[in-house]
Amino acid sequence: MRYVHRAGPQLTRPGPGSPCEVRPAPGPYDSGMAKKLVIKVTAGADAPERCSQAFTVAAVAVASGVEVSLWLTGESSWFALPGRAAEFELPHAAPLPDLIDSVLAGGRITLCTQCAARRGITERDVVEGVRIAGAQVFVQEALADDTQALVY
Repeated sequence: MRYVHRAGPQLTRPGPGSPCEVRPAPGPYDSGMAKKLVIKVTAGADAPERCSQAFTVAAVAVASGVEVSLWLTGESSWFALPGRAAEFELPHAAPLPDLIDSVLAGGRITLCTQCAARRGITERDVVEGVRIAGAQVFVQEALADDTQALVY
């Protein structure tokens, strides 16, 4: 299920009785803000709130027109595998598979090379659209002009 943009600055999950909403920043996109957002997620099921916040911020940024690069590291690496995000649950949070779909639809998701190797994950194993890259690429993205980097 993808999040859909409705009239106004609100991104909502379709369907009656939806338990959650994901809202982009109020008002129009401020051209003075960073045009790119690099988010590194270090938490997975071991720290569910921090993990969910990172994916939610990434999805909201994509919906707001920001170029997003989401990096999966540490325990979040497992979410690069098909079906693993569906196992993640956090009350009152948007479903992780929906957030991942939203980010993939308008941004990029990268799995850390070393994190993948430590977990025996290869490019053949990951969800379509997820790439595997290392620290050099992360540093290039994080230090690019008009870029803000966040770590969760």
